[in-house]
Amino acid sequence: MVTPSAARNSDSERFGKPASGLRLKLYTIIFEADTRAGKAFDVGLIIVILASVAAVVLDSVASIHARFAFELKVFELLVTAAFTIEYLVRLACVRRPDRYAFSVFGIIDLLALLPTYLAVLVPGLHALIDVRVLRLLRVFRVFKLTEYVAEYGALGQALKASRRKILVFMSFVLMVVVVMGTLMYVVEGPAHGYTSIPVGVYWAITTMTTVGFGDIAPQTGVGRMIASVMMLLGWGTLAVPTGIVSAEFTVQRQGLRGTTTRTCHECLSEGHSANARFCSDCGARLPAYQHDAADARA
Repeated sequence: MVTPSAARNSDSERFGKPASGLRLKLYTIIFEADTRAGKAFDVGLIIVILASVAAVVLDSVASIHARFAFELKVFELLVTAAFTIEYLVRLACVRRPDRYAFSVFGIIDLLALLPTYLAVLVPGLHALIDVRVLRLLRVFRVFKLTEYVAEYGALGQALKASRRKILVFMSFVLMVVVVMGTLMYVVEGPAHGYTSIPVGVYWAITTMTTVGFGDIAPQTGVGRMIASVMMLLGWGTLAVPTGIVSAEFTVQRQGLRGTTTRTCHECLSEGHSANARFCSDCGARLPAYQHDAADARA
Protein backbone atom coordinates (compact mmCIF):
# COMPACT_ATOMS: atom_id res chain seq x y z
CA MET A 1 0.00 0.00 0.00
CA VAL A 2 1.35 3.41 -1.00
CA THR A 3 1.03 5.97 1.78
CA PRO A 4 0.26 9.63 1.07
CA SER A 5 3.77 10.50 2.25
CA ALA A 6 5.29 8.02 -0.18
CA ALA A 7 3.14 9.41 -2.98
CA ARG A 8 4.33 12.93 -2.26
CA ASN A 9 7.94 11.75 -2.21
CA SER A 10 7.37 10.00 -5.53
CA ASP A 11 6.02 13.22 -7.06
CA SER A 12 9.00 15.12 -5.71
CA GLU A 13 11.38 12.67 -7.35
CA ARG A 14 9.43 12.72 -10.61
CA PHE A 15 9.09 16.46 -11.04
CA GLY A 16 12.06 17.66 -8.98
CA LYS A 17 11.21 19.67 -5.87
CA PRO A 18 12.83 23.13 -5.95
CA ALA A 19 13.32 23.19 -2.19
CA SER A 20 16.85 24.60 -2.37
CA GLY A 21 19.73 25.35 -4.64
CA LEU A 22 19.80 27.01 -8.05
CA ARG A 23 16.30 25.86 -9.10
CA LEU A 24 14.69 27.51 -6.08
CA LYS A 25 16.64 30.73 -6.69
CA LEU A 26 15.55 30.77 -10.34
CA TYR A 27 11.97 29.99 -9.31
CA THR A 28 11.89 32.91 -6.88
CA ILE A 29 13.34 35.31 -9.45
CA ILE A 30 11.16 34.23 -12.39
CA PHE A 31 7.80 33.52 -10.76
CA GLU A 32 7.77 35.99 -7.87
CA ALA A 33 8.31 39.74 -7.73
CA ASP A 34 8.84 40.44 -4.04
CA THR A 35 12.65 40.59 -4.29
CA ARG A 36 14.90 43.05 -6.10
CA ALA A 37 16.09 40.30 -8.44
CA GLY A 38 12.53 39.21 -9.23
CA LYS A 39 11.43 42.79 -9.82
CA ALA A 40 14.42 43.49 -12.06
CA PHE A 41 13.71 40.33 -14.07
CA ASP A 42 10.08 41.27 -14.65
CA VAL A 43 10.94 44.88 -15.58
CA GLY A 44 13.58 43.66 -18.02
CA LEU A 45 11.16 41.12 -19.49
CA ILE A 46 8.51 43.80 -20.07
CA ILE A 47 11.05 46.10 -21.76
CA VAL A 48 12.11 43.31 -24.13
CA ILE A 49 8.47 42.45 -24.90
CA LEU A 50 7.65 46.08 -25.72
CA ALA A 51 10.75 46.38 -27.89
CA SER A 52 9.87 43.18 -29.74
CA VAL A 53 6.29 44.28 -30.42
CA ALA A 54 7.53 47.72 -31.52
CA ALA A 55 9.97 46.07 -33.94
CA VAL A 56 7.19 44.03 -35.54
CA VAL A 57 5.01 47.14 -35.88
CA LEU A 58 7.84 49.13 -37.43
CA ASP A 59 8.71 46.28 -39.78
CA SER A 60 5.21 46.51 -41.24
CA VAL A 61 5.96 50.06 -42.48
CA ALA A 62 7.28 49.77 -46.03
CA SER A 63 9.85 52.60 -45.79
CA ILE A 64 11.31 51.28 -42.52
CA HIS A 65 11.33 47.70 -43.78
CA ALA A 66 13.25 48.77 -46.88
CA ARG A 67 16.04 50.34 -44.79
CA PHE A 68 16.22 48.19 -41.67
CA ALA A 69 14.83 44.79 -42.70
CA PHE A 70 18.05 42.95 -41.85
CA GLU A 71 18.56 44.66 -38.49
CA LEU A 72 14.95 44.07 -37.44
CA LYS A 73 15.19 40.42 -38.48
CA VAL A 74 18.36 39.89 -36.45
CA PHE A 75 16.79 41.62 -33.45
CA GLU A 76 13.70 39.42 -33.72
CA LEU A 77 15.80 36.26 -33.87
CA LEU A 78 17.76 37.34 -30.78
CA VAL A 79 14.58 38.12 -28.88
CA THR A 80 13.04 34.79 -29.88
CA ALA A 81 16.16 32.96 -28.74
CA ALA A 82 16.01 34.78 -25.39
CA PHE A 83 12.33 33.98 -24.95
CA THR A 84 12.97 30.35 -25.85
CA ILE A 85 15.66 30.06 -23.18
CA GLU A 86 13.42 31.79 -20.67
CA TYR A 87 10.53 29.43 -21.45
CA LEU A 88 12.74 26.37 -21.02
CA VAL A 89 14.11 27.74 -17.73
CA ARG A 90 10.56 28.28 -16.50
CA LEU A 91 9.75 24.65 -17.24
CA ALA A 92 12.97 23.48 -15.62
CA CYS A 93 12.57 25.29 -12.31
CA VAL A 94 8.97 24.28 -11.48
CA ARG A 95 8.03 21.02 -9.85
CA ARG A 96 5.37 20.18 -12.41
CA PRO A 97 6.31 21.61 -15.80
CA ASP A 98 3.21 20.11 -17.44
CA ARG A 99 0.97 22.19 -15.21
CA TYR A 100 2.82 25.35 -16.10
CA ALA A 101 2.87 24.48 -19.81
CA PHE A 102 -0.93 24.21 -19.87
CA SER A 103 -1.59 27.20 -17.61
CA VAL A 104 -2.75 30.53 -19.05
CA PHE A 105 0.68 32.15 -18.79
CA GLY A 106 2.38 28.99 -20.04
CA ILE A 107 0.27 28.94 -23.19
CA ILE A 108 0.83 32.67 -23.75
CA ASP A 109 4.59 32.19 -23.36
CA LEU A 110 4.52 29.39 -25.93
CA LEU A 111 2.42 31.42 -28.36
CA ALA A 112 4.99 34.19 -28.09
CA LEU A 113 7.57 31.82 -29.58
CA LEU A 114 5.67 29.90 -32.23
CA PRO A 115 5.09 32.68 -34.81
CA THR A 116 8.82 33.18 -35.40
CA TYR A 117 9.45 29.47 -35.94
CA LEU A 118 6.28 28.97 -38.00
CA ALA A 119 7.11 32.03 -40.14
CA VAL A 120 9.92 29.97 -41.65
CA LEU A 121 7.23 27.80 -43.26
CA VAL A 122 4.50 30.44 -43.66
CA PRO A 123 6.02 33.95 -43.91
CA GLY A 124 2.65 35.66 -43.39
CA LEU A 125 2.53 34.42 -39.79
CA HIS A 126 5.38 36.73 -38.83
CA ALA A 127 2.94 39.51 -37.89
CA LEU A 128 1.37 37.24 -35.28
CA ILE A 129 4.42 37.87 -33.12
CA ASP A 130 2.40 40.77 -31.73
CA VAL A 131 0.70 38.16 -29.56
CA ARG A 132 3.65 38.78 -27.25
CA VAL A 133 1.86 41.86 -26.00
CA LEU A 134 -0.30 39.45 -23.96
CA ARG A 135 2.74 38.72 -21.83
CA LEU A 136 2.42 42.25 -20.47
CA LEU A 137 -0.26 40.84 -18.19
CA ARG A 138 2.70 40.23 -15.89
CA VAL A 139 2.96 43.99 -15.34
CA PHE A 140 0.57 43.61 -12.38
CA ARG A 141 3.33 41.76 -10.51
CA VAL A 142 6.25 44.03 -11.22
CA PHE A 143 6.36 46.83 -8.66
CA LYS A 144 4.77 44.85 -5.85
CA LEU A 145 1.53 46.77 -6.27
CA THR A 146 -0.38 44.35 -4.10
CA GLU A 147 -3.68 46.06 -4.71
CA TYR A 148 -3.35 45.30 -8.43
CA VAL A 149 -2.36 41.71 -7.74
CA ALA A 150 -5.38 41.40 -5.46
CA GLU A 151 -7.78 42.91 -7.98
CA TYR A 152 -6.37 40.74 -10.76
CA GLY A 153 -6.89 37.63 -8.65
CA ALA A 154 -10.33 38.78 -7.57
CA LEU A 155 -11.42 39.31 -11.17
CA GLY A 156 -10.26 35.83 -12.12
CA GLN A 157 -12.06 34.27 -9.17
CA ALA A 158 -15.21 36.28 -9.90
CA LEU A 159 -15.30 35.06 -13.50
CA LYS A 160 -14.72 31.51 -12.35
CA ALA A 161 -17.44 31.68 -9.68
CA SER A 162 -20.01 33.19 -12.05
CA ARG A 163 -19.30 30.96 -15.06
CA ARG A 164 -22.43 28.83 -14.55
CA LYS A 165 -24.70 31.84 -14.25
CA ILE A 166 -23.17 33.38 -17.35
CA LEU A 167 -23.53 30.07 -19.20
CA VAL A 168 -27.22 29.89 -18.33
CA PHE A 169 -27.70 33.50 -19.41
CA MET A 170 -25.87 32.94 -22.70
CA SER A 171 -28.04 29.87 -23.35
CA PHE A 172 -31.11 32.05 -22.90
CA VAL A 173 -29.67 34.68 -25.27
CA LEU A 174 -28.95 31.97 -27.84
CA MET A 175 -32.55 30.76 -27.71
CA VAL A 176 -33.83 34.33 -28.10
CA VAL A 177 -31.70 35.11 -31.17
CA VAL A 178 -32.65 31.82 -32.83
CA VAL A 179 -36.37 32.43 -32.27
CA MET A 180 -36.23 36.10 -33.29
CA GLY A 181 -34.01 35.37 -36.28
CA THR A 182 -36.43 32.72 -37.49
CA LEU A 183 -39.34 35.12 -36.98
CA MET A 184 -37.61 37.83 -39.02
CA TYR A 185 -36.94 35.31 -41.79
CA VAL A 186 -40.68 34.57 -41.91
CA VAL A 187 -41.78 38.22 -41.66
CA GLU A 188 -39.24 39.89 -43.97
CA GLY A 189 -38.21 37.03 -46.25
CA PRO A 190 -35.53 36.88 -48.98
CA ALA A 191 -36.95 39.97 -50.70
CA HIS A 192 -35.59 42.16 -47.89
CA GLY A 193 -32.25 40.39 -47.45
CA TYR A 194 -33.26 37.67 -44.99
CA THR A 195 -32.37 34.83 -47.33
CA SER A 196 -32.13 32.11 -44.65
CA ILE A 197 -32.62 31.48 -40.95
CA PRO A 198 -28.85 31.75 -40.25
CA VAL A 199 -28.93 35.22 -41.84
CA GLY A 200 -31.86 36.10 -39.61
CA VAL A 201 -29.96 34.83 -36.55
CA TYR A 202 -26.94 36.91 -37.59
CA TRP A 203 -29.17 40.01 -37.78
CA ALA A 204 -30.65 39.20 -34.35
CA ILE A 205 -27.19 38.90 -32.78
CA THR A 206 -25.91 42.19 -34.24
CA THR A 207 -29.10 43.96 -33.21
CA MET A 208 -29.28 42.50 -29.70
CA THR A 209 -25.67 43.41 -28.97
CA THR A 210 -26.41 46.99 -30.10
CA VAL A 211 -23.81 46.74 -32.87
CA GLY A 212 -26.24 46.96 -35.78
CA PHE A 213 -23.99 46.99 -38.85
CA GLY A 214 -26.88 48.13 -41.05
CA ASP A 215 -26.11 45.65 -43.82
CA ILE A 216 -29.53 44.07 -43.19
CA ALA A 217 -32.50 46.11 -41.99
CA PRO A 218 -36.25 45.37 -41.69
CA GLN A 219 -38.49 47.06 -44.22
CA THR A 220 -41.97 46.18 -42.93
CA GLY A 221 -43.77 47.60 -39.92
CA VAL A 222 -43.87 44.25 -38.12
CA GLY A 223 -40.16 43.73 -38.76
CA ARG A 224 -39.33 47.15 -37.36
CA MET A 225 -41.38 46.40 -34.26
CA ILE A 226 -39.43 43.18 -33.74
CA ALA A 227 -36.19 45.11 -34.25
CA SER A 228 -37.25 47.62 -31.60
CA VAL A 229 -37.85 44.80 -29.11
CA MET A 230 -34.44 43.35 -29.92
CA MET A 231 -32.74 46.69 -29.34
CA LEU A 232 -34.39 47.05 -25.94
CA LEU A 233 -33.36 43.50 -25.05
CA GLY A 234 -29.82 44.49 -25.97
CA TRP A 235 -29.64 46.76 -22.93
CA GLY A 236 -30.53 43.84 -20.70
CA THR A 237 -27.97 41.70 -22.48
CA LEU A 238 -25.24 44.08 -21.38
CA ALA A 239 -26.57 44.65 -17.86
CA VAL A 240 -27.18 41.08 -16.68
CA PRO A 241 -23.68 39.56 -17.05
CA THR A 242 -22.13 42.79 -15.78
CA GLY A 243 -24.22 42.57 -12.62
CA ILE A 244 -23.39 38.88 -12.13
CA VAL A 245 -19.64 39.43 -12.38
CA SER A 246 -19.76 42.63 -10.31
CA ALA A 247 -21.54 40.83 -7.46
CA GLU A 248 -18.97 38.02 -7.45
CA PHE A 249 -16.16 40.55 -7.76
CA THR A 250 -17.36 42.35 -4.64
CA VAL A 251 -17.46 39.10 -2.71
CA GLN A 252 -13.94 38.15 -3.81
CA ARG A 253 -12.50 41.55 -2.87
CA GLN A 254 -13.47 41.14 0.76
CA GLY A 255 -10.88 38.43 1.33
CA LEU A 256 -8.00 39.69 -0.80
CA ARG A 257 -6.34 42.35 1.34
CA GLY A 258 -2.61 42.22 1.94
CA THR A 259 -1.81 39.69 -0.79
CA THR A 260 1.62 39.28 -2.37
CA THR A 261 3.14 37.66 -5.45
CA ARG A 262 4.01 34.62 -3.32
CA THR A 263 3.53 31.48 -5.41
CA CYS A 264 2.59 27.92 -4.47
CA HIS A 265 5.19 25.38 -5.63
CA GLU A 266 2.51 22.73 -6.15
CA CYS A 267 -0.18 24.39 -8.30
CA LEU A 268 1.63 27.66 -9.22
CA SER A 269 -1.23 29.82 -7.95
CA GLU A 270 -0.17 33.19 -6.55
CA GLY A 271 -1.60 35.99 -4.44
CA HIS A 272 -1.15 34.37 -1.01
CA SER A 273 -0.78 36.59 2.05
CA ALA A 274 2.65 36.98 3.62
CA ASN A 275 1.73 34.97 6.74
CA ALA A 276 -0.15 32.15 4.96
CA ARG A 277 1.14 28.64 5.69
CA PHE A 278 -0.90 26.66 3.18
CA CYS A 279 -2.10 27.26 -0.38
CA SER A 280 -5.72 28.41 -0.54
CA ASP A 281 -6.23 26.54 -3.84
CA CYS A 282 -4.61 23.11 -3.41
CA GLY A 283 -3.87 22.98 0.33
CA ALA A 284 -0.15 22.32 -0.09
CA ARG A 285 2.30 23.76 2.42
CA LEU A 286 3.75 27.03 1.16
CA PRO A 287 7.50 27.68 1.12
CA ALA A 288 9.01 30.37 3.30
CA TYR A 289 8.08 33.85 2.10
CA GLN A 290 11.09 35.41 0.39
CA HIS A 291 11.02 39.18 0.09
CA ASP A 292 13.13 42.28 0.49
CA ALA A 293 13.02 44.33 3.67
CA ALA A 294 12.02 47.40 1.67
CA ASP A 295 9.10 45.51 0.20
CA ALA A 296 8.04 44.27 3.61
CA ARG A 297 7.79 47.84 4.86
CA ALA A 298 5.80 48.93 1.78
